[in-house]
Amino acid sequence: MSAYTAFTRSSFLSELAYRNEVWANIFGKLVQVFARVAIWLAIYAGVGATTVDGISVEQMVTYALLGGAVMGAMRPERVINEIGQSLKTGDIAVWLLKPLSYPLYLFANETGSFLYRLLTQVIPTVAFTALVYGMLPPESFFHGVMFLVFWVVAFVLLFLMSAFCGLMAFWLMTSFSLDWTFGALLHLFSGLLVPFWFYPEPLATLARHLPFGWVVYYPNAVYLGRLSVPETWLYLGMGLGWTALFFLGVLWLWGKASRRVTVQGG
Repeated sequence: MSAYTAFTRSSFLSELAYRNEVWANIFGKLVQVFARVAIWLAIYAGVGATTVDGISVEQMVTYALLGGAVMGAMRPERVINEIGQSLKTGDIAVWLLKPLSYPLYLFANETGSFLYRLLTQVIPTVAFTALVYGMLPPESFFHGVMFLVFWVVAFVLLFLMSAFCGLMAFWLMTSFSLDWTFGALLHLFSGLLVPFWFYPEPLATLARHLPFGWVVYYPNAVYLGRLSVPETWLYLGMGLGWTALFFLGVLWLWGKASRRVTVQGG
């Protein structure tokens, strides 16, 4: 077992250590998803139609459930705060002495936490709410498989964006403002609260080309068949491009940050 696999396993088991918190988190996720679905049901009821701009109420309920599933398993603020806390306590200096990569440690740690939330919160929550409200199946087998592929891209990309944002704390000496700013941008441009097809122009065009869209909107759009097969491959390629760009950005920023800590004496 490699060191990073051990970090992943340790993170998963540490989350499971608090049984009461598991049930509390499931209840919290249920409340969030029920509230999100209730809002859209109220909107459709308010306009007195079952379809708005070509989107049926069933599609919108499914989008709300999937949006909660995708984001429910990922916690970008956890990565940012982890970096900020390590910088604040001075633990970050210890990583400069270890024959390990700090960004890879963060990724392994977040992967374990992601798997915990997926198994104990996301799957039970979606299964229960789908029984209550109903949930459309994928548009096709292809769209279902590609939804899972897009979800993997979403997890890796969101981690890289969070790590890139968190590493800026080496210059600001705090992660609080970074966490708040990144969270605000994510909620606005990821499609979590409102799908891009309801955005006014030119905000919709801007949102479709920013990396945040690959976190929630594009996985859901693929699942619902809102993207054709050629468009699915195109946007997958663009998502992988954003992932590669932020991967290089994290490596570059960590190199700069580690030298900055050395200059400051740790």
